Amino acid sequence: MIRKNHIVKINLPGGIMASGAMYTIMCAAELARIEHVQFGARQHMLCKVNEKYLDEFLASLQTAEIVYDLRVQDYPNIVSSYVTEDVFHKSGWLSEGVYKDVLDLFDYRPRLKININEGSQTFIPFFTGNINFISSPISNYWYLDIRFPRTTISYKWPVLIYSEDIARISKTIEETVYRYKDQFFDRDTIDTDAFYKKINEQEHFITQPVEQALQVPEFDMPYYEGVNRYNDKTWLGIYRRDEDYNVAFLKDTCTICLKTKIGQLYTTPWKSIVIKGILEQDRKLWSYILNEHRINVRHASNELNWQIEDLSEESLVLKRFLIRLFDKEDLRTYGLCFAIQTKPKTGTFASVIIRKLPNQSGNKYKMFDRYDLLYSKDFNPNSKDYILFRENVGKDELETYLIALCKYYYQVKNETAADKHTIFRQQPMAEATTVASKGMVHQCTYCFTVYDEDYGDVVNKIPAGTAFGDLSINYTCPTCGASKGEFALVESPAILI
Repeated sequence: MIRKNHIVKINLPGGIMASGAMYTIMCAAELARIEHVQFGARQHMLCKVNEKYLDEFLASLQTAEIVYDLRVQDYPNIVSSYVTEDVFHKSGWLSEGVYKDVLDLFDYRPRLKININEGSQTFIPFFTGNINFISSPISNYWYLDIRFPRTTISYKWPVLIYSEDIARISKTIEETVYRYKDQFFDRDTIDTDAFYKKINEQEHFITQPVEQALQVPEFDMPYYEGVNRYNDKTWLGIYRRDEDYNVAFLKDTCTICLKTKIGQLYTTPWKSIVIKGILEQDRKLWSYILNEHRINVRHASNELNWQIEDLSEESLVLKRFLIRLFDKEDLRTYGLCFAIQTKPKTGTFASVIIRKLPNQSGNKYKMFDRYDLLYSKDFNPNSKDYILFRENVGKDELETYLIALCKYYYQVKNETAADKHTIFRQQPMAEATTVASKGMVHQCTYCFTVYDEDYGDVVNKIPAGTAFGDLSINYTCPTCGASKGEFALVESPAILI
């Protein structure tokens, strides 16, 4: 008789794993014949347990007072940027102690997704929660951005929230949403003023006025793997290509942590783990354990900057396929991150999204799958706005359009950098500078990509000096695919001489 597997989710609030508790979980997993566990995009743990050993595994967790879920969507983990402190950046007033104080105040299990983040980091997503707190310049005060459940409607809270009120206002928001589901849950329109009024009628919160609007920082993806120095210590980042973490390896990892007085490990939304605070004299222990379990800690950056859905073999297979193509083309992806969506309404954090379309043909062969390609506004994954780059793309066409999209990103980035450089140089020499018109160019009316006859079109292999009128009738915009007829003749931007 074939016994089915069950998924057991263990939340790790803020992405924090106490070394002792993790060791206990790994011991229970070994007894239940679990060989691997995974970490999810919301910094939680997922254990696949055979039905034969499920009761034994759950009994072990209950004995250790470890909370678990069999319905993985019911109680989403609280996400935080706790892991980034010291190793990826050093914030101002927001210390590890403040994170812990805030997380300790949650005396209930949230049903809505909650994100708690430092405002200048970009490693942990800001807006993938329903209730999103981002630290402000004022000590112990936070911006609050709400995304109502099962909607794309967001609401910027008009005042800053005090640290000690984060748990309380989160609970009040959640209770209000579920009490008035007909107004605030899965709606096409929402009266945000009415929502704000209902919250403040129930509770009093310590607040500050928003004197400076939230500035979402420019995205920068740190290399989060391997052995790295910070201050007088070392941190270790571990990523697994198949997303499976060997239970025996994690058990040994916890043993070393306990032996060397490292009290906790950290998970990331990139499904990796981080160990901080490794002393120089203990590095040989970590080298030994990495060698013992044959753990590779130097993957290419274009493999590390991906987010896919939890427990999705389909997404994992497509990711591997695309990474191989990127390697073959030696494609530069620095500054970008990618996500694959195979299910509707999947919360992702990405500059570029490969979104699978519903199968309308009834043909189950994967070769017939179709995808939309989207990119976030300004290619910042923390943007809430996405732009359609190409629709209804076959798997065999993904390489071509992803390469074109990456090239477009660097084109936009370089143009922006050039603008900034010009402004910087212009100030001390403004009087000596004159402006000249460059002439006329053809511009796509959909995405505003410019075809300049002096430069041609690298993506479509059109050589410099080719007149627009000489282009084939089948010519399409290299960015959005619009036809030649969708280009309009416009005056080129002025340049400094």
